Amino acid sequence: MFKYLKNDVPASIVVFFVALPLCLGIALASGAPLFSGLISGIVGGIIVGSLSGSHIGVSGPAAGLAAIVLTAIGALGGYENFLVAVVLGGAIQIIFSILRAGIIAYYFPSSVIKGMLTGIGIIIILKQIPHFFGYDSDPEGDFAFFQVDGQNTISEIINTVNYISPGAALIAFLALGILILWDKVLTKKAKIFQLIQGPLVAVFVGILFYNLTKDSAVWNISSEHLVSVPIPDTIDSFIGQFSFPNFQVIARPEIWITAFTIALVASLETLLCVEATDKLDPRKRVTPTNKELMAQGTGNIVSGLIGGLPITQVIVRSSANIQSGARSKMSAIIHGFLLLISVILIPRLLNMIPLSVLAAILLIVGYKLAKPALFQKMYQLGWKQFVPFTVTVVGIIFTDLLIGIGLGLGVGIAVILIKSYQNSHFLHIEDKSNGKHKIKMTLAEEVTFFNKGAILKELDAIPKNSYLELDVSKTRYLDNDIIEILEEFAGKAFNRNIDIKLISERGVVENPDSYIEFFKLRPKLG
Repeated sequence: MFKYLKNDVPASIVVFFVALPLCLGIALASGAPLFSGLISGIVGGIIVGSLSGSHIGVSGPAAGLAAIVLTAIGALGGYENFLVAVVLGGAIQIIFSILRAGIIAYYFPSSVIKGMLTGIGIIIILKQIPHFFGYDSDPEGDFAFFQVDGQNTISEIINTVNYISPGAALIAFLALGILILWDKVLTKKAKIFQLIQGPLVAVFVGILFYNLTKDSAVWNISSEHLVSVPIPDTIDSFIGQFSFPNFQVIARPEIWITAFTIALVASLETLLCVEATDKLDPRKRVTPTNKELMAQGTGNIVSGLIGGLPITQVIVRSSANIQSGARSKMSAIIHGFLLLISVILIPRLLNMIPLSVLAAILLIVGYKLAKPALFQKMYQLGWKQFVPFTVTVVGIIFTDLLIGIGLGLGVGIAVILIKSYQNSHFLHIEDKSNGKHKIKMTLAEEVTFFNKGAILKELDAIPKNSYLELDVSKTRYLDNDIIEILEEFAGKAFNRNIDIKLISERGVVENPDSYIEFFKLRPKLG
């Protein structure tokens, strides 16, 4: 892990700056103490990062759980009661790991995963536009279309026109220029620019700008447009920011219902992120999903015990990690330590960072996830790839992550059914010979009940006085539903003067008496 520190340390700094406002914003959107978001970010980096099998995935509080957390805190009677559900949710995730539930990740179509990445990229861009111009009424990390401030993604952007902060917007444009210059020009000029990352320079310039314009009537950046980390006065006040679960309520059914909800949603978001992150990994490494569930479960137990929010692997931080050149899990671990050290030693310095500068960093992350060329590439792959991809993107933008994924997956399944319907068999009709139509039907390698309608339609369309040659020599799996269709057709064929020739690996049978008995002789079929 340590041999890639020259790559991982710069990447960890970028992830730290991306994670910091997201941890605070998600806590605010969840109705939880601000410090709880930092706790889950620290645990996600250090604990989950150490135990995870992912080389470049980064874990922390998840925007997708914010609505669940907000509702649960009120329903369960307080944050300490909610923490019990977080601990139990982590334990349930460990059980999922033992039951090998991580295999679910492999059943999501590639088009849906690519749609997820693109959709999140577009969401990041849309959500950061208001912050870029200094309009910060909606907290960072609120990625749902209908926002906690009562607006939606589109109306928030429109309202930004009326609330532009000149100082925040100016430093945002300067930061964006620095990031583009660094990425496109300077990193190719000298190695020093690869070691010192553009986002770090942009943040430094942002802090400098804030201090230089404090007394300006036009360009000053007010406190609501800055990072807002809780500042403890003493060691005791720092320790006092931690909350602990109230295990006296552990027997309440609603606690367990919330725990299962957290475990299911957090596991699904993690598995989706793992699949997406592996696709982004330049080295194409594969994350062991069951090990990841074990790491996430352990992280949630620890986070819940000390007052943190639920944790998942998060695509925003993970993609920033990849784009910054991370090579191993040390990047995620170091970012966790940076969060811990900074909130203890330099919270006042952190509170000088303009949110608009961090928005500029996230705009670059979003663009790299949702490059226009990807739409063209998916379109060229054909409608069976493009439609699920597009539905996933649109669904994520106008609802939220899980609903968008669900819509894309539903369309993906429909496409599979259509393909299965179309590819169940090949039909070849020859001219009349000996007074009969000669029809050859070749069944596919695998024929299931999904193909039932297509085959039944073709068999019913065969005219009287025909000769059917049914080729199953290449078929390796034949569902019993299809065998029953053939059995029923045999009776109809006799009445309609249709002769049947069955071709298989075992030879040729003319007008078989029983298809069911014939296929039972073959262990691979039926």
